[in-house]
Amino acid sequence: MASTHAAEAAHVHHEEEHHEHHDSFITKYVFSTDHKMIAKQFLITGLLWAMIGGAFSVIFRLQLGFPDMDMSFLKPILGGWIDESGKLDQEFYLALVTMHGTIMVFFVLTAGLSGTFSNFLIPLQIGARDMASGFMNMLSYWFFFAASVVMLYSLFIETGPAGGGWVVYPPLSALPKAISGSGLGMTLWLTSMSLFIVSQLLGGINYITTVINLRTKGMTFSRLPLTIWAFFLTAVLGLLSFPVLFSAALLLIFDRSFGTSFYLSEIYIDGQALPNVGGSPILYQHLFWFLGHPEVYIVIMPALGISSEIIATNSRKPIFGYRAMVGSLLGISFLSFIVWAHHMFVTGMNPFLGSIFMFLTLIIAVPSAVKAFNYITTLWRGNIIFTPAMLFSIGLVSLFIGGGLTGIVLGNAAADIQLHDTYFVVAHFHLVMGASAFFGMMAGVYHWFPKMFGRMMNEKLGYIHFWFTFIGVYMVFFPMHYIGIAGFPRRYYSFTSFDFTDKFTDLNMFITVAAALTFSAQFIFALNFFYSIFRGRKAPLNPWRSNTLEWTTPREPGHGNWPGEIPRVYRWPYDYSKPGAKEDFIPQNVPYSMTPESNLPHENVEPGRENVDADLQVHERGNSENEEV
Repeated sequence: MASTHAAEAAHVHHEEEHHEHHDSFITKYVFSTDHKMIAKQFLITGLLWAMIGGAFSVIFRLQLGFPDMDMSFLKPILGGWIDESGKLDQEFYLALVTMHGTIMVFFVLTAGLSGTFSNFLIPLQIGARDMASGFMNMLSYWFFFAASVVMLYSLFIETGPAGGGWVVYPPLSALPKAISGSGLGMTLWLTSMSLFIVSQLLGGINYITTVINLRTKGMTFSRLPLTIWAFFLTAVLGLLSFPVLFSAALLLIFDRSFGTSFYLSEIYIDGQALPNVGGSPILYQHLFWFLGHPEVYIVIMPALGISSEIIATNSRKPIFGYRAMVGSLLGISFLSFIVWAHHMFVTGMNPFLGSIFMFLTLIIAVPSAVKAFNYITTLWRGNIIFTPAMLFSIGLVSLFIGGGLTGIVLGNAAADIQLHDTYFVVAHFHLVMGASAFFGMMAGVYHWFPKMFGRMMNEKLGYIHFWFTFIGVYMVFFPMHYIGIAGFPRRYYSFTSFDFTDKFTDLNMFITVAAALTFSAQFIFALNFFYSIFRGRKAPLNPWRSNTLEWTTPREPGHGNWPGEIPRVYRWPYDYSKPGAKEDFIPQNVPYSMTPESNLPHENVEPGRENVDADLQVHERGNSENEEV
């Protein structure tokens, strides 16, 4: 059986090498079916969106921090959205807030993060030639690209992009004539999100199928890196929750364009009653947040998986509590589906039902705390190497803990009713989800850049980028907790008409300046990233002395990843600093028979027995799968 597998692998690789030799520029770099190229497409598209979304946040922060500022200098970019007096148009302000949230949550932290690293790492770390379906994988990117084109186009139409917040609650989003941002911009937003959801479903099906079916010999689920567990469960979350958002968007399209009343009832415009009766905008909230809360973990779980790998590698220690880490990911995945209504405590929900969601919300803090504890314990007394990737991973842990603590406050229904829709909520989710996931994304880029592009990024620029970003994020979002407790509502254009806000003017200015500086620091990363792709120092085969399978490939692997037979796996991925070992790391493809000096009693096997056991394991797994079918 082993010889048959080897012959098939050699035949497949010969075909792939032959195919790659005749690839044109279009088939290799544009309509590619190679998971590594598709990952790069997701990454670069996501980074471009990150710069656009970040720029939007700086523009509306200027309005909040300096409401009397003359913004005429932005007129060449924003055109008519800056009026004759140099002020930002009020409806366009709401559109900027809406597009910032949409871009960062979906296009950057979902597609840019998960799309990049799930695509790049799943086949490489489980020992597969490619994804289960290269064609579906290509389609997943191009649906995302189409969604990006539609969303980008909505920025340039006369009535402006969608307004109403990134959650686009009806009735504002369901009435095309309500405000300018409810018109064509909202239609384009719904169209773009529908294309985006198709992209995520195509990708998710591929990731799940690949992890289940294409693991190399010996790669059992108990030997999967925590990155793969995180990507796998993230794909499951997306597959179960994104169709619900699609249904919410579809019903909203019906209400907008076909006269239905799923979300509308007893609406008056200019004193005239609309014919819509019987709908409920609360229905939309239930549908949206059934995706919206798993979406928090769709965003953060890949970042947590990436940090698990980087922290273990750069602490030169095994990850603490591997099974507990997997269990916490499973617990988070399950609980994330049954806490959505904690976003809806102020909707008139039955207090008994609210108490159930409050209880479940507080419970979900437990697996998150397990992960934080295990990260800290892995770092404890480790021989830490402070690479830029390691710094961003440690920064993620800091932000995840800091932002998570305020989540316990908001999980309490009585406190949430007072703090709902204030800047306290903005500060909480930006720390625990937004900034944490962004730090995970940056950590992943710095760590796997050598494998992606065959070159090294500049470390000094990486350190500068980290410290500016880390300090800047806390300077932006920590003060927001205070103004939120003081009662500052989110999404307001100006606070100049509120007497109590005068004493917080300086704090709002401080946040705005910090936001502008933090955004500016990202150009350091952009310079480092694009320069290093072409001019960076050539990367060694395994620059971080890591154990996982991707570092067994050539410096820049071709389509098919390994030039010969796929490596067999014999051990888990975290054999770092093992007592008695010749080096402080033992890759997964090194048999126990080659490391007798460091083996634990249960790891000693008879010479030649490992291959037999591995083949038997694969054979039994194949039989059990056939029986299930």
